[in-house]
Amino acid sequence: MTTVSFFMEDGRLTGFTVRGHSGWAEEGSDVVCAAVTSAVRLTECAVNDVLGLGAAVKLREKDAFLSLKLPGGLGEANEHFCQNLLAALMVYCTQLQEEYPGNVFVEEAD
Repeated sequence: MTTVSFFMEDGRLTGFTVRGHSGWAEEGSDVVCAAVTSAVRLTECAVNDVLGLGAAVKLREKDAFLSLKLPGGLGEANEHFCQNLLAALMVYCTQLQEEYPGNVFVEEAD
């Protein structure tokens, strides 16, 4: 199962982790894993390449684990953009969880 954990501090989304393979199909043929990975990569590209925060926001990837953490002090416009982006990722992953309940689990973590 793929577990997506979103982290919040004082009502602010600060980042997320993604762990595990969904198990919907074999690795390389798993459309559920591909959907999650694609959404995470789009989020990372928007934050790092579109906003230019590449020095501040890193996507860590290793053996079925992805992690992204936003720094503080992004400025009002960047903070608003990042909050909307992470909220959209959370909604998308939650929709995947509803469609594939045995393969994706979404949680808010401390």
